[in-house]
Amino acid sequence: MDFIEGSTARAAMKAQLDQAAEACARHGARLTEIRRRVLGLIIESRGPLGAYALLDRLKAERGNATPVTVYRALDFLLEHGLVHKIERLNAFIACSDQGPHEHTHAAQFLICRLCGTVAELEDHSIAEAIASAANRTGFQPMRATIEVEGTCAACFNGNLLIKVAKI
Repeated sequence: MDFIEGSTARAAMKAQLDQAAEACARHGARLTEIRRRVLGLIIESRGPLGAYALLDRLKAERGNATPVTVYRALDFLLEHGLVHKIERLNAFIACSDQGPHEHTHAAQFLICRLCGTVAELEDHSIAEAIASAANRTGFQPMRATIEVEGTCAACFNGNLLIKVAKI
């Protein structure tokens, strides 16, 4: 069972990385081996990952990784819309849309203050409301990222169960 699940996850990640490489190639860019590995580590983490955590993982695989290597790869991945930076956590998360797209979408992130889970939303009504409000002031928005801190359902339900048990 674990082997099948692991094989399926590896195949899905490979497909995601291949899709990212194709999207880069269409834009005249190259997803080099190191960029691909950094993106792979972020995808594998299934959550936000800081630059130095990435560096530690790369060093474990190949001893010659440096902070500059990681930051250059992250800059590329950000520029090409393959990852997002979660400012609140100073960490990176894979874009939920790894397919070919212009990275002009307005992403919203829900960040659990208890477990650190990050969920990406793409609610166009929020993006439209921001654009409309900005346009009323004469401001032309190019990109908007919203980070909402709160409690995820799993933590909320877990805390609720703990409180009920104490009563």
